[in-house]
Amino acid sequence: MLRALIFDMDGVLIDSEPFWHEAETAGFALAGRRLTREDCLKTTGLRVDAVVDYWYSRSPWESPSPGEVESAIVARVIALVLERGALKPGVERALDFARSAGLRIALASSSPSAIIDAVLGRFGLRSRFEVIHSAEGEPHGKPHPGVYIHTAERLGVRPGECAAVEDSPNGVLAAKAAGMRCIAIPEPALRGHPWLGIADAVVDSLDDIDEALWSRLED
Repeated sequence: MLRALIFDMDGVLIDSEPFWHEAETAGFALAGRRLTREDCLKTTGLRVDAVVDYWYSRSPWESPSPGEVESAIVARVIALVLERGALKPGVERALDFARSAGLRIALASSSPSAIIDAVLGRFGLRSRFEVIHSAEGEPHGKPHPGVYIHTAERLGVRPGECAAVEDSPNGVLAAKAAGMRCIAIPEPALRGHPWLGIADAVVDSLDDIDEALWSRLED
């Protein structure tokens, strides 16, 4: 029996992927690198340090430092969240469903704590989660399963008793590698990605998380 529902944040609770694309484009421009939207999609779901490492390893630059590029990206994402952030459809409904079903509720995000704090504070959601865990404290970010395994540990449940809600292929891989069920809500540009095929359910929005879907996950 499933006992917990663990939410990713970016692209699941908040429509922040465009903010990440804008912030990455601006951040890498400081280093003289021009990224397209397609480039940004390649690293969706990764920690910001992994995103910077991904591009630096392919074409190193001299200045600013990778750490400075990372800091610029994070600062820009936070500014955009506070300025234009909007919740994805169905957030309150999905959280209410989980609570009414007696499920433990947690957040497991690749974003650094500063961005998580900005999002949860902006929308008053902090009290809705029993555990909030950032992959910034993990040795490895998604698609490594560590953030999900340790979130389950903090909830006091086994990974096999959890379902995760993800939007990115990297996130789906992380959840499944942790031994969890996974509900994928991918953005249209990523719907054809082969890794999404390992999700236990692929739905259009959080509004689709209901008793019928939950029963399918538990079968």
